[in-house]
Amino acid sequence: MAQARGSRRYKQIVANLKAQRLQPCMRCGMDIDYEADAQAGEPDAFNAGHKKSWATNPELREDPSNFQQEHARCNQGALTDDGDGPRGLGTVSEDW
Repeated sequence: MAQARGSRRYKQIVANLKAQRLQPCMRCGMDIDYEADAQAGEPDAFNAGHKKSWATNPELREDPSNFQQEHARCNQGALTDDGDGPRGLGTVSEDW
């Protein structure tokens, strides 16, 4: 069975992804603030997300190719959806 977030391998994958400082957030497309602190609740901070969710793809939990850079807010919002693939634009301001 795959390890949880606390494993050495998981932490190394996340550290490597953060060190690359890739832009933009793979969920919303906006720039990530790599200096912000996600632990302090800063929504624009870096978080390591998964392209395919843990719930439906437990075998991909520690697969480096399944990780992507995201904002903390986007990653936390992904917990309420299927987590697979980028999100849509959301609600439009008016019908075109």
